[in-house]
Amino acid sequence: MKPSIAVLMTSLCALPATAEVYVAPFAGYSFAASEFDISNSASADTGQGKIAESENYGVMLGITTKDPGSVYLLYSHQATDLKGAGNFSPEIITSMDVDYFHVGGTLYFPTQVLNPYVTTSLGLTSMRPGGGYSTETRFSMAIGGGFEYQVTQSLALFAEVKGYATFVNADNALFCDGSGCIWNIQSDIMWQGQANIGASLKF
Repeated sequence: MKPSIAVLMTSLCALPATAEVYVAPFAGYSFAASEFDISNSASADTGQGKIAESENYGVMLGITTKDPGSVYLLYSHQATDLKGAGNFSPEIITSMDVDYFHVGGTLYFPTQVLNPYVTTSLGLTSMRPGGGYSTETRFSMAIGGGFEYQVTQSLALFAEVKGYATFVNADNALFCDGSGCIWNIQSDIMWQGQANIGASLKF
């Protein structure tokens, strides 16, 4: 038996017999994105820029563990704008989609009514501006916490707050086209918060 197959089978056997698969759609609001010094080589505009606050939605697909907790795959999507401030013109530089693709884990602290939890994840952030500018993909991680209310044995409702950190690297030119780059970053990390509500359905 190949070593990789043996490791996979061992991992599957290690899962608790009561493990359940769940799907958890959610929706919320993305806020508090970092501001950066930006410049446009085509127009010589300089100023501050940030990803605008807006709604987001997504889904988690996971499996419960005996901790009690869970491990999951997460996809989160935000349709927003890259906005300028200060001397930068125009105010809305371009539309932008921000997607998070993460693998994470959750640890619950069960009580009689609500189940508070903490969660952390890591993966990739994809930033896709409109107007023909290049898509940028960077490593990111998140940490958060929330509460889950068990409605039935298979259905739970939850509310949570998360903070995402995307490692963009200092002094990098992002979002370029044939005429130049619209965002020259003077920072290492882009911070963004999310407040979400959702439902978890176990199978």
